[in-house]
Amino acid sequence: MGSEYRDMEKFTAAIQAIFPKLMHYLSAEENRELTGLGITPSQINALLVLYFNENLTMGELSAEIYLAESAATRLVNRLVNLNLVRRRGDEKDRRVVRVNLTSYGRQLARLVFERRHFRFNNLARALTADERENLIVSLQAVMRAFAELEKLYPYEQKNNNGAGLEAEQK
Repeated sequence: MGSEYRDMEKFTAAIQAIFPKLMHYLSAEENRELTGLGITPSQINALLVLYFNENLTMGELSAEIYLAESAATRLVNRLVNLNLVRRRGDEKDRRVVRVNLTSYGRQLARLVFERRHFRFNNLARALTADERENLIVSLQAVMRAFAELEKLYPYEQKNNNGAGLEAEQK
């Protein structure tokens, strides 16, 4: 590969060619993970966050899943109705609401995590050790750059996230 993508125009063209294909593949993978489970990608994202971070406040959960707190509340309402999470008041501050997985929610999150783990192991086997290393370093750089860009446009990002969920729910 060398220095071919050091040129900004070539880099931009390559990203624009790769990105739709990558998003299509990731979406298809996500659909396979959720097959037969009766939950949406947004719902499983919340469940997985809670799987690894038990007892979050609504504010903490909304930050972790990149949604406005009002949109996260609507999402949690649906998860409560599906018996996947439960809400309870904080023992020290009654204004704070904490969210936890039910045993059913924990089982579902574990199942999706195991499916994802299996798929990523398959991906790892298809790459060389150097490719795996380069991929992780590159993805970390992309996430760092996105975080920096998000700081420049925080209002736009929050509006897009909240609107995206509301559109998905209709």
